[in-house]
Amino acid sequence: MLLYLSTWPEVEAYLEKSQGIILPIGSTEQHGPTGLIGTDAICAGAIAHGVGEATGAIVAPTINVGMALHHTAFPGTISLRPSTMILLIKDYVTCLTRAGFTKFFFINGHGGNIATLKAAFAETYAHIGDLNIPHAQQVQCVVGNWFMCGSVYQLAKELYGNQEGSHATPSEVAVTQYVYPQAIKQAPLSPEVASGHRIYGAVDFRQRYPDGRMGSNPALATPEHGKQFYDLAVKELSNNYLEFLSVE
Repeated sequence: MLLYLSTWPEVEAYLEKSQGIILPIGSTEQHGPTGLIGTDAICAGAIAHGVGEATGAIVAPTINVGMALHHTAFPGTISLRPSTMILLIKDYVTCLTRAGFTKFFFINGHGGNIATLKAAFAETYAHIGDLNIPHAQQVQCVVGNWFMCGSVYQLAKELYGNQEGSHATPSEVAVTQYVYPQAIKQAPLSPEVASGHRIYGAVDFRQRYPDGRMGSNPALATPEHGKQFYDLAVKELSNNYLEFLSVE
């Protein structure tokens, strides 16, 4: 059930049986010479829709822009500051809490969002606690990072070994190829790819990772691999969501 394809009476009826909602969040950032700029949002949105179908959960619109300041030296990247993203998450959850939701399951596609999401949850709890909402103290937020699912990690290791890397990875590129086979990109990739450097500012990042990849070989990706990653992530995150709903 997609929130933006529902009517308010349908949402009201849904809330009579469940107070859980799935919120996909990604990023709009460079993913190397062959990775789509929307990779993180595409993966999070597609997998969230799969989890919604598997569990009967309502799925909010994908938050397409995240915290990607270190990628902004590459054309096309759009980033929120951490402070802006915290305000955005707080506003989302506050509005939905007023409607009656209490269980917020974020499906995340970007590692750079994790720290800010956790800070946003803390800010949100404090903010909602000060409002006159009867069920405010029942609000719980968690984040499920699809790329950190145990089954996904294991398959990536089997398929790609140390060529998985940590950004513009073949696993995430494969998922986008499965979702958008018409948008598969080809470009020369140097066999020499940087890895292991700390992340600082945007200019420093581009100097250390000149083509945007971090130890990865996205040329190994295929749509067939993407379907495998998608299925594994949907299954594992569906179980995680249902377990989250069952915990008081």
